[in-house]
Amino acid sequence: MSSAPRRPSKTPALKSLGDLKQVARELAEQREREAVERAAAAARERQRQSEKNLFARAIGDTRPLRKSQLSVPLAPEPPAPIAVQHQRDEQRVLHESLSDEFDVGTLLDADDAMSFRRPGIGTDVTRKLRAGDWTIQRELDLHGLRTEEAREALSLFIRTAHKQGLRCVRVVHGKGLGSPGRQPVLKTKAQRWLIQKNEVLAFVQAKPAEGGAGALVVLLAPGR
Repeated sequence: MSSAPRRPSKTPALKSLGDLKQVARELAEQREREAVERAAAAARERQRQSEKNLFARAIGDTRPLRKSQLSVPLAPEPPAPIAVQHQRDEQRVLHESLSDEFDVGTLLDADDAMSFRRPGIGTDVTRKLRAGDWTIQRELDLHGLRTEEAREALSLFIRTAHKQGLRCVRVVHGKGLGSPGRQPVLKTKAQRWLIQKNEVLAFVQAKPAEGGAGALVVLLAPGR
């Protein structure tokens, strides 16, 4: 439904000469404001054109670059730095020289369990290890490994456990029943290797329920 055309508003009736003068003053003021605004706008435009011309004169004649000139070859992003020293440390650990000829006789306790404690470590430490006062936090099983493999595995295992703040671990070397001559080859070697590791404070033969003569319970120094 279309609405009726709106009628123009009526100009209020002028009742006196004073009303006429008031309207005249308002119209004059409005015209003056409009003139001031036009003058200000014209001044701003002149200023903008002046600055534009000044910049153009300063840089001189210019021409747009061809598309081929816009392509600037960038140097390839350099590869991430390689932690060379860290790699060397890890490689050294994997190939650490743990001697098989190390004489453990003077360092092992003269008991059936063949326990070890580093100088300065009291006998109460090995006693508590045997009693299970420390919770075993991780285990390494050397079954089926050749001598070199077992040496590297044990070295890396002890180093990693120490760095992670572990205090008590178990190393299963087996009883040697499947070895030639039924001699516990890895048992003796594991003892020698552990004694040469500075992270090891002490070790004892595991309790029967935890591997007995086929395993060692190892106490590590606090991690740095």
